[in-house]
Amino acid sequence: MEWTGGEYRISDDKSLLSLGRICKLLCRNYFASREFRETLQLSIEHSLCYGVYHRGTQIGFARVVTDTATIYWIADVYIAEEHRKKGLGKKLIRCIVESDELKNLQGILATRDAQGLFEQCGFRRSYLQLMMKPACEFWRCP
Repeated sequence: MEWTGGEYRISDDKSLLSLGRICKLLCRNYFASREFRETLQLSIEHSLCYGVYHRGTQIGFARVVTDTATIYWIADVYIAEEHRKKGLGKKLIRCIVESDELKNLQGILATRDAQGLFEQCGFRRSYLQLMMKPACEFWRCP
């Protein structure tokens, strides 16, 4: 999957991803404050991943966990602050939900503050209780 708009590019080519840049982007946010670099690398290896690039530099990321038959979960969505308010987050999510691998599957996600973005891309708020089994306490950003 490739999308280009002006100086921006979105791609699902994992060879373009920069693990170091992804760590720096995600560790700024609440949802990744417990990630290890090694854990993030392993999660990327076992997920569909989308990078957002500006003039060849990675400025965004999203990861999708899926069984490829019924459901997918969007995680770790991030656009660097200096590139926000340009529609890149919405375009990234649209690229994901319209991809050949996912377009006929049910999508889920959890967010504290981006409900409006995801609603614009077809997601609806759910009144179901989300339950989680926490990971080990030792996860930390590098």
